[in-house]
Amino acid sequence: MDEEYDVIVLGTGLTECILSGIMSVNGKKVLHMDRNPYYGGESSSITPLEELYKRFQLLEGPPESMGRGRDWNVDLIPKFLMANGQLVKMLLYTEVTRYLDFKVVEGSFVYKGGKIYKVPSTETEALASNLMGMFEKRRFRKFLVFVANFDENDPKTFEGVDPQTTSMRDVYRKFDLGQDVIDFTGHALALYRTDDYLDQPCLETINRIKLYSESLARYGKSPYLYPLYGLGELPQGFARLSAIYGGTYMLNKPVDDIIMENGKVVGVKSEGEVARCKQLICDPSYIPDRVRKAGQVIRIICILSHPIKNTNDANSCQIIIPQNQVNRKSELFLWPDIYVCMISYAHNVAAQGKYIAIASTTVETMDPEKEVEPALELLEPIDQKFVAISDLYEPIDDGSESQVFCSCSYDATTHFETTCNDIKDIYKRMAGTAFDFENMKRKQNDVFGEAEQ
Repeated sequence: MDEEYDVIVLGTGLTECILSGIMSVNGKKVLHMDRNPYYGGESSSITPLEELYKRFQLLEGPPESMGRGRDWNVDLIPKFLMANGQLVKMLLYTEVTRYLDFKVVEGSFVYKGGKIYKVPSTETEALASNLMGMFEKRRFRKFLVFVANFDENDPKTFEGVDPQTTSMRDVYRKFDLGQDVIDFTGHALALYRTDDYLDQPCLETINRIKLYSESLARYGKSPYLYPLYGLGELPQGFARLSAIYGGTYMLNKPVDDIIMENGKVVGVKSEGEVARCKQLICDPSYIPDRVRKAGQVIRIICILSHPIKNTNDANSCQIIIPQNQVNRKSELFLWPDIYVCMISYAHNVAAQGKYIAIASTTVETMDPEKEVEPALELLEPIDQKFVAISDLYEPIDDGSESQVFCSCSYDATTHFETTCNDIKDIYKRMAGTAFDFENMKRKQNDVFGEAEQ
């Protein structure tokens, strides 16, 4: 370990493993350490099931009805991949796809007036959906056609809308869309967690709806993908990429000290040895004095013996509960949405006939469990609940002085777009140039034992 590296990475969360992979592909000498004996950090999948019970101090362990403990891989942080999103692009460019298998999530649902409805995913579904009345459907269809044709580089597609100045509220008004349609468009298609976006320029929202539609167009059932054996497979895939390009991995390695000289990182001390480096990447748990708390997320992992009602017995789905639908409104602030991600034995993450549903939201009160109650009611009966309340951290500086680059905690969104934005941002600060997917491409000759397939 007493060596000089270009980059040392602490923690094997997804953000850290992707950056480690990119740096290795780009010819950097990388040392990657984790104090835990497993990959994934905060974003790991826990197996066997006994381990999950231990983690949540449920000393009695799982009952026999839960099947074999080894059949379980339970994600601590529930997220899906947008089929046309940035993470899938990263997987394709790096060819990490060769280590993973994915399934399409069977449906995306939205909560309205106490019931759940499938988010219309095609023109035909939109016209048949009970979410809207007849005239509303026609207006919504016109709106979707406008979004599909919109090209920010071609003013002929603007139809009187200025992408930089027209607010999204005004775009909705232009198409005469009612409140319920605005709710599910903003929250279930554009995937905003609050309504702050309504008074901001519309370009970002239009691009988000385009991403949803394009992701959906790839596979049809929903815009989301999920890896077999759980999300813990993702960091491991990128760790393999880093190793192929000469990255050194050390799990179960305590970090005693981060060594600074003149305000700049020069190395990491572990078990009496020092590895020197020019730059350091880590998650917030390794540098508590360089991060600030930015909020909290509650996640409740629920084990079920049945699919969720009114989802056509889907073995995987997402349910979005917009704030307006459960009166989570206050004069002082806007409440965020509640999300439910459900996967099952069909994804090799649970015993036969079992389902895992995870409800999450950003915490706003002193009684977080009460905040996700509307979601838990949809999941009844629940065999077992595991409640986790996590602090969200963000770095207090950009790392340009210290060359210590810290990732942000994983937020309550049910996709990886915000995580990918963080990765691109850290890359830009480290390399001094904007992130380019081309930089992730494997070099033609894999020198470390993996010839082109």
